[in-house]
Amino acid sequence: MGMIGRLREDVAAARRRDPAARSGLEVALLYPGLHAIWAHRVWHALWRSGFRFPARMGSQVSRWLTGIEIHPGARIGRRFFIDHGMGVVIGETAEIGDDVMLYHGVTLGGRTRDHGKRHPTLEDGVAVGAGAKILGPVRIGARSVIGANAVVTRDAPPDSVLVGIPAKARPRDADESDRALLSVPDYSI
Repeated sequence: MGMIGRLREDVAAARRRDPAARSGLEVALLYPGLHAIWAHRVWHALWRSGFRFPARMGSQVSRWLTGIEIHPGARIGRRFFIDHGMGVVIGETAEIGDDVMLYHGVTLGGRTRDHGKRHPTLEDGVAVGAGAKILGPVRIGARSVIGANAVVTRDAPPDSVLVGIPAKARPRDADESDRALLSVPDYSI
C-alpha cells in the first residue's frame, strides 16, 4: 500500500472509531492523534535507518505540537488511532498491533532502566481507556479491553477485560463491544 493509501486508511479508521468525526477533511486537519501517528512514521523510519538523534529531535517537536509522546523506536501497526490524545506516552520498545485504539492519558511505559524490552506489547484490536497505565514488558492479548485508569503490570490473554489497580483480567463476554466496555461505569475506576 502506498503512502496516500495509508493516509486514507488512517482517516477512515479514525472516522469509524470516533462518532464525533464529521468528515475526512476534519479528521485529517484537526485530529492531533492522527498527526502524531503520521509524524511517528517519519521519525521511526529515521530511527531504523540509524539517524537516532534527528529521529528523537523530530519526535520531541511532534510532542510539543500534539501533546502526544511516541518514541521513534516504538513499533506501531496499521489503523492505530489515538482519540483526543493529550498526555499519551508510548515508550521506545513498545509494540502495537493493528486496529488498536488509545484514549487520552494512556501510558505504555517501562518499570526498569535496564536495556532490552521494557515496554508493553498490545496485540491486534486492543482498546485502552483514558488514563490507563500499562507498565513493563507485558503482553496484552488480541481484542482485549483495558478500562479507564487501570494499572496493568501483568500479561493478559486474548479477549480479556482488565480493570482496577492493579488490574485484574477476566474473560470478555461474547456480546460486549469495545465502546460499551469503555463507557460503562462498572469498568472504570
